[in-house]
Amino acid sequence: MRRVTGLALLVLLAALAPPTAAQDKPRYGGELVFVVPAEPPSYDGHREETFALIHPTAPHYNTLLRVDPFDRTGTKVVGDLAESWTISRDGLTYTFKLRRGVKFHDGSEMTSRDVKASYDKIIFPPEGVASSRKGAYVVVEAVQAPDPYTVVFRLKWPSASFLLSLASPWNWIYKADILARDMRWYETNVMGTGPFVFVEHVKGSHWVGRKNPHYWDKGKPYLDGYRALFVKAHSAQVAAVRGERAHIQFRSFTPPDRDQLVRELGNRIVVQESPWDCILLVAINHEKKPF
Repeated sequence: MRRVTGLALLVLLAALAPPTAAQDKPRYGGELVFVVPAEPPSYDGHREETFALIHPTAPHYNTLLRVDPFDRTGTKVVGDLAESWTISRDGLTYTFKLRRGVKFHDGSEMTSRDVKASYDKIIFPPEGVASSRKGAYVVVEAVQAPDPYTVVFRLKWPSASFLLSLASPWNWIYKADILARDMRWYETNVMGTGPFVFVEHVKGSHWVGRKNPHYWDKGKPYLDGYRALFVKAHSAQVAAVRGERAHIQFRSFTPPDRDQLVRELGNRIVVQESPWDCILLVAINHEKKPF
């Protein structure tokens, strides 16, 4: 593990900054503008692995569980679409109770059928459908939906890491009816239950989301919307923040870039640093000769 300096650089524009006394209280309104160094290869979180997709697209979706964003250790799991859950004494059955009244952006209700269809796509993808995280769920024997608000995962053997694997930020819940018609629809389309509704993606330019007025988590989101700017050149990303055309870059800037931005922007910028696990893997496809 190494420490990344300047993982996120946030410019607090004067027009958006709250009074000092109210800085600990969220304010409504405004548009977050951030730069993304690459374009998403597709829109399907179940098949992709790049920040170029998750940064602009994740706000359109929810997951069953998630890592508590307020937990600095990154190990505490909390419910997202799951309201509660229980684990059998033998560790082989995980039962989740879903939130009621959650709506997809098309107005239809999200139920256990949608969660099951999404996880079946991730764990047991049909031929021709890619699933980047299929290998993380070899422990799963079956996903069941006994009633509209209950999802059950039956495991082949106990797994201490199973809850955390369900908190993957990539495991977006898709609509079952859409998957039944076209398992690859989400590769080129966006429609979830998340806090922001998809507006447009202009390749080579930007991605826009606007506030979901019917979001299940009442009172959220605070923002009116967000805009992701696709900027490949590192120097141009730094310039966008320095020129206050963007508020943040969620990947990282180098220490020299960080220091330059702090010198030029002063108290209008906040630097966030955090640990970053970096793993590079080479895997042999043992299903093809000569391996």
